[in-house]
Amino acid sequence: MSIFERYLTLWVALCIVAGIAAGHFLPGLFQAIGALEYAKVNLPMAGLIWLMIIPMLLRIDFASLRHVGSHWRGIGVTLFINWAVKPFSMALLGWLFIGWLFRPYLPAGQIDSYIAGLIILAAAPCTAMVFVWSNLTKGEPHFTLSQVALNDAIMIVAFAPLVGLLLGLSAITVPWDTLMLSVGLYIVVPVIAAQLLRRWLLASGGPEAMTRVLAVLQPVSIAALLLTLVMLFGFQGEQIIAQPLVILLLAVPILIQVYFNSGLAYLLNRISGEQHCVAGPSALIGASNFFELAVAAAISLFGFNSGAALATVVGVLVEVPVMLSVVYIVNRSRGWYEAGAAVKRNPATRSAP
Repeated sequence: MSIFERYLTLWVALCIVAGIAAGHFLPGLFQAIGALEYAKVNLPMAGLIWLMIIPMLLRIDFASLRHVGSHWRGIGVTLFINWAVKPFSMALLGWLFIGWLFRPYLPAGQIDSYIAGLIILAAAPCTAMVFVWSNLTKGEPHFTLSQVALNDAIMIVAFAPLVGLLLGLSAITVPWDTLMLSVGLYIVVPVIAAQLLRRWLLASGGPEAMTRVLAVLQPVSIAALLLTLVMLFGFQGEQIIAQPLVILLLAVPILIQVYFNSGLAYLLNRISGEQHCVAGPSALIGASNFFELAVAAAISLFGFNSGAALATVVGVLVEVPVMLSVVYIVNRSRGWYEAGAAVKRNPATRSAP
């Protein structure tokens, strides 16, 4: 892991402090930034999101989809968790904790917005950091790459309908025009741009050219993420100072859904007899989120000052420590996993030592 990835939670915490301070002392600047909109899309934020997302998507090889059938059990489990369990479980947890148990401790006018942010966060499967988590569990690289590519392809057509359905079930008005615009701006356009750039780099300079460009773009992507967080907390600062408990309370359903979905994916892979080197990344892909997309969509749909934007940022805050804990559990439980009846009946499915 890079220094940034290893200490992501620390950088996010520092961005919270810097953003709140900047928002307090430079309110005019943030008001001017917030006014730079076209069709409900904030232009500076759109630029930052593209700088974050495109380098990540540049790593994705959609040709890897030909390997999908090689580990069909793991693929099936992960798709089931990502698209049939996680968004719905998060909607339920959001309603239970934010809409009911924690309601007395949260700003009344933001309850629905907080739930919406949690739903948006859960509806976007992880694209980039999952490669780090998979590597730490000695995950099967072809499975990880093909699963991420498949999730990205599905996201293009399923993200907007799924978010719209769940927001409707939560009695939240769905701005369909803005939602579809967000999908186009933050999924379709970056995917096309990244794939065209990837194809050109590989054709002109091979893998070495790709490596050089990624080495340049990665710091830019990191800087864009940190600047985005500073801007978000600059707009959210007054609310956070008034309600510091909000971040802690929003983290509760996020933590529960991570452990629930990763545990369920891990168990289902064990029952099916899938290899441990597939079950590990399957559990991690099933639990983690594409928080860059979630942040962008929440801002587009509900605005900088919304509870939805804040809820997605809390997902960034807890990402590294909670996912590292899942990595630890997966690695420590390998002996238990491979002692499973389904795995023992099929020795060929055992992962390599």
